[in-house]
Amino acid sequence: MDLSTIADATGEVATADKTESATAEQPAEREAVQGETSQFVTFTVGEEAYAVDILQVREIKGWTEVTRLPNQPAHMRGVLNLRGVIVPIFDLRCRFGQGLTEATPTHVVVIVAVADRIVGILVDTVSDILTVGAEEIRAVPDLESRSDRDFLKGLATSGDRMVALLQLDKLFDLNAIAADTGLETAEPAKQAAS
Repeated sequence: MDLSTIADATGEVATADKTESATAEQPAEREAVQGETSQFVTFTVGEEAYAVDILQVREIKGWTEVTRLPNQPAHMRGVLNLRGVIVPIFDLRCRFGQGLTEATPTHVVVIVAVADRIVGILVDTVSDILTVGAEEIRAVPDLESRSDRDFLKGLATSGDRMVALLQLDKLFDLNAIAADTGLETAEPAKQAAS
């Protein structure tokens, strides 16, 4: 599966092939099997490269202003109305403890399915599609804080740089955010993807 285009600074939109998108019958997060290859959409936050499973990506769009909500966590930028679905937008730089992103029209929002919800993550740029075999995914080394390691699925190499593979369901506690903000964090993923 391929994304038809990658968002650029003008805010062009890319969408994933809906016929192969994750559904209730096909979980977005899947365990790697020896010899199986997986594809990931890679993006940058600062100088670092990250990636998410391509089956979780629903859309890539240029940054537009969002509506802030009261009592939202610092790493939540606000919400966006995406074709009638209210989507929470998270600042990945802030979530990683590196301060708020000073978002410009060159920044990108990657719309992803997390469990049964649709959310957006604000990143600097979308880079490429990375195809890796299960045997090429390296374990994350032990870190001081176990919670810092939980949202990393593993590490892969792309050219001469290391890419951290994210587990989005561990990165954002959507139930806690919904309780704190009173926001029902978007419609089920399969409805929003249509």
